[in-house]
Amino acid sequence: MQREVALDVETTGLSALSGDRMVEIGCVELINHVATEKNFHIYLNPLRDVPEEVVKIHGLTAEFLADKPTFPEIADDFLDFIGDADIVIHNASFDMGFINNELELANKELITMSRVIDTYTIAKRMFPGDSKSLDALCRKFGIDNSARTKHGALLDAELLADVYLELIGGHEPTFMMGNLKDMQNGASRAERPFHAARVFPVPDDEIKLHEAFLDKITDPIWRKEKEKED
Repeated sequence: MQREVALDVETTGLSALSGDRMVEIGCVELINHVATEKNFHIYLNPLRDVPEEVVKIHGLTAEFLADKPTFPEIADDFLDFIGDADIVIHNASFDMGFINNELELANKELITMSRVIDTYTIAKRMFPGDSKSLDALCRKFGIDNSARTKHGALLDAELLADVYLELIGGHEPTFMMGNLKDMQNGASRAERPFHAARVFPVPDDEIKLHEAFLDKITDPIWRKEKEKED
């Protein structure tokens, strides 16, 4: 059994290094790449203001978040849900920057990027030139995202789980050859087992016809290759 977690966060802004904080975490458990009914969802008090332009994106105001727990209060529950699973994220550098910033502030062990599968990077390699947003991928795969009128961490994690399944081969994910982490790290094709070339005998009459055809050609390359072999 392979356990993964699809994850999304909402924040007060674009930069954890500039003091922005998480305001929502949504996680969906995946077993063998397929979403189960288990999830982790929490709103967080960021202990700071939420700019109006950001509220327009996710709808979470400072007033709504004022009585919600802070990240250190729920850090252990979050880490317990994640466990040792690989984490599926769309545009992982953004979310992981915030997650690890919050973990550091809470004096918790950081999560290494080696555990992360970035669906944005995979989509970028699979569909060069196309939009790689979550909405665009939902449209590409025919996934209903009509409920996504605003960004929401749990809904986005659920949509991400569906997108991830499609990226690895739809409802037959074992058809996807190779390792997804290799794809996001730059491998363009999967490793395949070596099969020796099969040799098929050629009838004499076909050899004669081929030689007669070569006689009509000036300095045919096929005979040069045969001379090299001899």
